[in-house]
Amino acid sequence: MMVDNNFNDFLEDNREMPLQDFEMPQQLPLLPVRDTVVFPHMVLPLFGGRPASLAAVKQAMEESRLIFLAAQKTLGEEQPGKDDIYRIGTVAMIMRMVKLNDGRVKVLVQGLAKGRIEEYLREEPFFEVKIAALSEPEFSELPLEVEALMRTVQNQLTQLQAISNALSPEVMVVVDNIEDPGGLADLVVGNLSLKIQQAQELLEVFDPVERLQQVNDLLNKELELASMQNRIQLQAKEEMGKTQREYFLREQLRAIQEELGEADAKSEDLAELEGKLKDARLPGEAMTEATKQLRRLETMSAEAAEYSMLRSYLEWLAELPWQRTTRDNLDLLKARRILDEDHYSLDKVKERILEFLAVRKLKKKLKGPILCFVGPPGVGKTSLGKSIARALGRKFVRVSLGGLRDEAEIRGHRRTYVGALPGRIIQGMKQAGTNNPVFMLDELDKIGGADFRGDPSAALLELLDPEQNHAFSDHYINLPFDLSNVMFIATANIMDPIPSALKDRLEVLRLAGYATEEKQAIAERFLIPRQIDDNGLKSPDVRFSRQALLRIISEYTAEAGLRNLERELGSICRKVARRLAEGRKGPVLVTRTNLERFLGPPRYLAEDKLRENEAGVATGLAWTERGGEILHVEVSTMQGAAKLILTGQLGEVMKESAQAALSYARSHAEELGLDPGFAEQLDIHVHVPAGAIPKDGPSAGVTMATALVSALTGRRVDSDVAMTGEITLRGKVLPVGGIKEKVLAAVRAGITNVVVPRQNEKDLVEIPAALRRKVNFVAVESMDQVLARALESEA
Repeated sequence: MMVDNNFNDFLEDNREMPLQDFEMPQQLPLLPVRDTVVFPHMVLPLFGGRPASLAAVKQAMEESRLIFLAAQKTLGEEQPGKDDIYRIGTVAMIMRMVKLNDGRVKVLVQGLAKGRIEEYLREEPFFEVKIAALSEPEFSELPLEVEALMRTVQNQLTQLQAISNALSPEVMVVVDNIEDPGGLADLVVGNLSLKIQQAQELLEVFDPVERLQQVNDLLNKELELASMQNRIQLQAKEEMGKTQREYFLREQLRAIQEELGEADAKSEDLAELEGKLKDARLPGEAMTEATKQLRRLETMSAEAAEYSMLRSYLEWLAELPWQRTTRDNLDLLKARRILDEDHYSLDKVKERILEFLAVRKLKKKLKGPILCFVGPPGVGKTSLGKSIARALGRKFVRVSLGGLRDEAEIRGHRRTYVGALPGRIIQGMKQAGTNNPVFMLDELDKIGGADFRGDPSAALLELLDPEQNHAFSDHYINLPFDLSNVMFIATANIMDPIPSALKDRLEVLRLAGYATEEKQAIAERFLIPRQIDDNGLKSPDVRFSRQALLRIISEYTAEAGLRNLERELGSICRKVARRLAEGRKGPVLVTRTNLERFLGPPRYLAEDKLRENEAGVATGLAWTERGGEILHVEVSTMQGAAKLILTGQLGEVMKESAQAALSYARSHAEELGLDPGFAEQLDIHVHVPAGAIPKDGPSAGVTMATALVSALTGRRVDSDVAMTGEITLRGKVLPVGGIKEKVLAAVRAGITNVVVPRQNEKDLVEIPAALRRKVNFVAVESMDQVLARALESEA
């Protein structure tokens, strides 16, 4: 049953209907009421449409016209049970019933007395309940406190009526003449808009004075709310009046200008610009500055030199995404699927992105992370940024920092300069059109150093600090712009050139080079389909055998990444396209044997392991920007004057490693079976082939020491052993970096035994399990262990 709020005519027709003499019956049909609580003496119309409600009304009309009204606990419950109905309600009389065309009934009821449900006698086809009357104390003479309380309530109602006009004049007449505290409380509650639970609590208060006191407290609150609402409306009305007045005056001014012929394109232009600024929803400080500059522009001649500069500035403010945001895709399974579709492997990076999404799903306000992908060229750092943007459902912006030398490229130029523009960061935000894109800072390690134009890397410190970039200040805009929602991703080949302060702000994720098996899988899943499509072919037109792919990878490319591999695949696809265009039939199968017809002779003879064990030659592992490589260290001894000759374009650190290796051999001459004075009679020549390529770093220390000891003792070095590690004068082996890349180089060269420092064992976890199974790792702490594994026992 629901209340009808439009019942004035209905109530007017039934105002004078006399009530029958009332006597509380013991059992009555129950009518659950959904959106109101009926109090004694209330007269109100109700709608009924549920079968149980119609049956209860019919039963009441056939008997005494009395019915028990109780409120539902849940408004939306269509079929309430016994537990869904309050036990305290009101016995009411149906004064009139009207059947409507849609099958519902409209009844006018008047509350008579409170009652309590003692027992449910039946539930079908309607509720019938046994009820008990609830009596309230009566006063033969009202105490002064009660009378004062009644007057207070009446006065508050009068004030409320004066402010909000919420009650009808008839109700106010009744309020002024009522002498029963309980009746006054019920009358007031029936005319206030209270929640069901709040009204039910008042119905269940049986002491009339206590109930009236609670009503008094409610009226106090309603009076405060009405006063505040009235004040707010008054302020809004005054503001509206002021706005309308300004609008009216401006319209008058425009009409006068049109009459005088002074209206021009400038006015329309400024009006359009003002509309754009309002649509941009600038924050308070920015809006204040924009309004100030717009007023200056209005007073300025369009031919003035500053006019175009100021107009460009305001256009930049209007076009920046101050409040525009894209909704993040928080479906982790979908995001993982997108990342896997675009890139093979790279599990560590994918896990980090999914972790960010998971936290973002649990916490709405989250600062964007500052990630840095470090790895050799061609491993997919830039394309991974695009994939992350697609997985998150965000816009993608890329800015290349390679060769950047001017700080103004980052922060912008001040507006006093002719042709000034914002920096690349603000330009990128405008290009994105939202304030939470994925922003890639490419080639961070190749940014220029400090000079008279400033230090670009220092300008990035504020940008890449989550504690500061919520108020990033560009010299041109000269207003704080919030970049805290941006996900910044920097890329670099190596970390060494990046300043330490900037490095400290980055969360570094290393992307190592790919193993041969990984390159093969990527070529089959990504590169070949893309090249087939780019060259106008279809999948059946060309096929590659697995052996052909392996040969392309090993003999036609020498890289940690995939760029050259894709170029070679593209070259084959172009030749197949030409063949089909000339009318020759397909499909074409590329095999290991016919590969040279497409690509010519192999370009790279892989740096294989030594074919036989030799004295004075050891295999080392090196890490470069292109990934891991093996290098052979050669040592020769000859009669001379105790000179150490170093060739192969070695860097300072590598030269020091050679000197440390010689000092180790001299200090352990007896243990190694050498003449203690050997160094005074010999010249020792250490050479690292590929002399045109600069080499440096401490990781060749153990290799130099092994080759040196081998040359001095005549013990041959195992050709199936590669090694890496820094050496100390005491013969200790210290940890080095790039372990995964070095192991990949060893596997490519066919070496199955790799000697690594003991402290680098933790890095072996990053190497794929399939790759670890191909290599026998020997963890060492000293040169004695290296020599025991690498050298033959006899000269």
